[in-house]
Parts: sequence; structure tokens; C-alpha cells
Amino acid sequence: MIRQENCKIVSNRPIADNIFELVLEGELSAEMAQSGQFVHVKVADGFDPLLRRPISIASINDGSFTIIYRRQGKGTSLLADKSIGISVDVLGPLGNGFPADEAKPGQTAVLVGGGVGVPPMYELAKQLARKGVNVISIIGFQSSNAVFYEKELAEFGEVYVATVDGSYGRKGFVTDILDGLEGQADIVFACGPTPMLRAIENGAYAPKTYLSLEERMGCGIGACFACVCHTKDDPQGFSYKKVCSDGPVFQAGEVVI
Repeated sequence: MIRQENCKIVSNRPIADNIFELVLEGELSAEMAQSGQFVHVKVADGFDPLLRRPISIASINDGSFTIIYRRQGKGTSLLADKSIGISVDVLGPLGNGFPADEAKPGQTAVLVGGGVGVPPMYELAKQLARKGVNVISIIGFQSSNAVFYEKELAEFGEVYVATVDGSYGRKGFVTDILDGLEGQADIVFACGPTPMLRAIENGAYAPKTYLSLEERMGCGIGACFACVCHTKDDPQGFSYKKVCSDGPVFQAGEVVI
């Protein structure tokens, strides 16, 4: 059930270059169950900026939840400046997340996150490991100063890191590591930039692949039609999905990315 709540800030700290981990306390956490969902955060007390910011849920705990965001504009800069103890207006949980039940005990799930697509992989890894799924995580960044949550993901399985400039882990892209794991994955879950998701979809690395799309959103609840994408069976017609309410997670081949 979607609800709106003023959630208290427990922690708001930088964990990489311009990447912040925000822990919020509130009853909203009890409504969260599916990894890959997101919340809509009101970053300003007034009307500038007016729109909320969609931020994926990284971890769900008893009475609190964690979100991770990149400070890159006015809205997220305001969020980064907020102090422990104050409250933030949050709407959620929103969207349809990763279908963790599609991965069966004993199978191998490969989780792929690029940049700020990494956060939802943590809660997903936690849920999959709990049910006996073998978890392999692949996370990609531009450089070493952008790397985060490697140790956290390592709690649940093997972790591979790729950086574009080669300053940490393997030089290259997450797909370079995926190529080396050919045949190991029963299912792939991925979240990150569109070019990365498109490459994973085209690579067909597993019998089942689920992709979480990153898209600009207005309302976050499917009313404004700001985040629509066409379906694969009607790529230029009138058949579309809303990323915020039908997604953000889609099965590979379901929508045009």
C-alpha cells in the first residue's frame, strides 16, 4: 500500500564521490517488501524545486529503510545537506520491483548494477540469499572514487567490480565480466544506465532477464505520463508502459529500451 509519511533521518552520509546513503526511520518501511521499488522524496520544504525525487530502495529493515542517491543538482544537493533528526516527506513504496521468486533455491542469480543502479541490488541479494539462491554480483563504475557497496554485497556471494578507467577492479564494463560467466546464470537482474541495460538484453546471458529502467519521472504514480516507453511488440505505435507504475522492472524483451 502506498503511503505518505514524514520519515526521520537516522543517517545521511557520503559513501563515495557525490554518492550519499540516507537511512530513514518510519512506519513506511512496513509497507516495503519487493526489492527494486522506489520512493518519491520531497527534497525542499517549499516549492523550489517543486517535483519530488525518485530514489530506489537499497535496504529494508524493521522500522527503517535505506536509500542511496547521487548529489548532482539542486534537489539532491538540498537532500545531502539535511541533518540527522529532521524529517523528510516520503511517498512510497512505488512501482513494481524485481520478481525474486523467479529465482529458485539452488539456482544462480547474477545481479548487475551500474552506478546508482547498484543500490537495489543489495536488498535483492539479501532476499535471494535468504531463500538459498547462489548470488553473484557485478557492479560497474566510472572510476575507483565512485565505487560503493562492494563489501556489503560480498555478505551474500561473490562480487566482481568493473571500472571504465581501470583504476579499480577490472578495466571495462559489466558486460565484459558477464561474458566470462557465460552459462553460469539461471537468471539475471540488472539496474543501471540505458546503454548497459540494452547490452545485457542483447547479450541474452540467461534464460530469464529482468531490467530496472532509469527514467525521469514527474508524479511517480502513473498519472502524468512523463515516463512512458513503448512495448516491443508495438515499438512506434500506441502500446506503451509507464516506468513508474508498470515498472521500473520489466522482463527483457517487454519494452523498448
